[in-house]
Order: sequence, then C-alpha cells, then structure tokens
Amino acid sequence: MSKKVVTLGEIMMRLSTPDYKRFEQSNSFDVTYGGGEANVAAAICNYGQRGVFVTKVPKDALGQSAINHLRRYGVDTQHIARGGDRIGIYFLETGASMRASKVIYDRAGAAIADADVSEFDWDAIFDGADWFHTTGITPALSDKAAALALAALKAAKAKGITTSIDLNYRKKLWSKEKAQKVMTELCQYVDVCIGNEEDAETTLGFKSEGTDITKGELSLDGYKSVFQQMKAKFGFKYIASTLRESYSASDNGWSALVYDGEEFYHTKHYEVRIIDRVGSGDSFASGFIYGLVTGKSMPEAAEFGVAASALKHTIPGDLNHVTVDEVMQLVKGDGSGRVQR
Repeated sequence: MSKKVVTLGEIMMRLSTPDYKRFEQSNSFDVTYGGGEANVAAAICNYGQRGVFVTKVPKDALGQSAINHLRRYGVDTQHIARGGDRIGIYFLETGASMRASKVIYDRAGAAIADADVSEFDWDAIFDGADWFHTTGITPALSDKAAALALAALKAAKAKGITTSIDLNYRKKLWSKEKAQKVMTELCQYVDVCIGNEEDAETTLGFKSEGTDITKGELSLDGYKSVFQQMKAKFGFKYIASTLRESYSASDNGWSALVYDGEEFYHTKHYEVRIIDRVGSGDSFASGFIYGLVTGKSMPEAAEFGVAASALKHTIPGDLNHVTVDEVMQLVKGDGSGRVQR
C-alpha cells in the first residue's frame, strides 16, 4: 500500500530566462510552477506514493493553472483552499560558470500569506497520513502563514504522524532574529529536521565551524557538533544536511550528512554539472522522506535522497522528474549517462 505524505506551503509561478540569458537580454520567459513543499509532493508521487499538497491559491485562471500543473504529476490537490488576490511569482536568471544565478521575488500579498487556519480541515487532510512536511519558507511569508504551519504541525503530532521541516532560510523574506524566534517554536513539533549549513545557523542559531562553501570547503566535524547541539535542544529523531561545494555556478560537489543520535552517516559524493539547481534541496528532502516512510534504513534513505537530488541538478524546472529505478541505478554506481535503449 502506498504511503500518504502531506505537504503544506506556497506554490508560485516561475518565470525564467531561456538559454542562460540575463534579465536585461531576455524578451520572453519560460513559465512553470513550483515551491518547496509542492516540489516534495510531486516527487513523492513520482516514487509511486501518495503526495498531498495543501495551500491557498486565488480563484482565477492562474490559481487553476498551478493546480493543474500539480495534477499532471498525480498530486492530490483536493484540500487546496481558493481565494485571495494573487499567486506569488518569482523570476529566475540561471547562472553559468562564475556568474551566479539570480532570483527576484514578486510574492507580496500572495493568497497563502493571508490564509487562515480555519480554512483547512486538518482531520480530513491527515486522515490516513503517514508523514507531514513543511519548510521554513512558509512561516516566513506572514504571521498568519506561521500560525498555519504551527497549527498543521500540532495537528499532525497529535495524530502520531511523523513530521519534518526543511529549514530553508530566505533572507529576502525575514530577518534572522524573526526566523529564529518562529522556527524555534515550530521545531518543538518536528521529528526530522533537514537543512544546509547556512540554514542551521540563520534559523536556529547553530554554526558549523570550519566551513566555507564559497571556497568549496567542508568540515564534517563542525557539522557533527551542530547536529549534536540540535539533537540535545529539540530531540529530533533524524537530522540531515545537504553538503554543497560550490566550485562555480556550473559545477558543484554534492553529498549529505545525516545523524540519528548515535550514527553520523556521510553519503556518497557526487560531482554535478548543473543545468538547474533550483529545487535540489527539495529533491533531497523528498528522497530522504520517501526512503524513511517506506522502511529504508537511515543510510539507505540518505543515499536515495542524495542520488535523487544529484539527478535533479540536470533537470530544468523546480520539479524532480525522476523515477525510483533511475535513482537506484545511480545509487548502485551507474552515473555514466549512457543512452538507455
């Protein structure tokens, strides 16, 4: 029987420049939809499980277009609330070589930011659910969105559902001080915490010494210290971090570190050539969740997640369009890229 994974967050329209063009060069944009939690729900469906996405979108053609986009990939959208003024938008200029990618947000006043807890039937949403996932992006949108995330986490925990959060700090949305205050409260109801080295510092105040991703340097000992502090403070069952070594906008090192209170596990390391890195963290989260919710061991789930997210770097758009078989092929060591006939 498939597992039911519920996610809560914002879905946005993404407008990206084609062919690595700069904003100033582009006369058109490629249109797709995405968002941290929506990306996870879609990937869960790709893996043959039941992904349920909860949000609020305007009752107009753009809101319906976002819903239709998710439905294409099998996402259950029946609990999406309708109303509000607009859908959020973000503009993406994809970088290359030493030129970094650039994101411009146009999401103020989006429907989800004004969503009220009373608009959602948590008993129905969590009926038969095995897992609930959200991110630090959602509470950053507004105080009402933060209250919504907190209510969802509390409802899930009350029903004995495993909960996870991807810290996902966005400096353009809120301050470190506000993030730490809100996220510290939310994490009281979290079983599985996912985030990179910057997120752990900015949202929860834990710093990894000896790491400088701009120099492509990682200190696993620094992460271990941070993970132990996080475990002691919040009692997380699992803590996971993706490890990115940024050589350039086109080439990165990629792996992950996970901790269960006893074992620190560092996954296989991948050298990735980047087509589109947006959504790569969501791809790790969804792969790790898929592994754990289907009964894989922590190391197996981590290897699945990091392989899935390595593949995502090669796929344009927010969503990770890979199958379990494709991920497992990479996990087993076939990264040759040979044509499959």
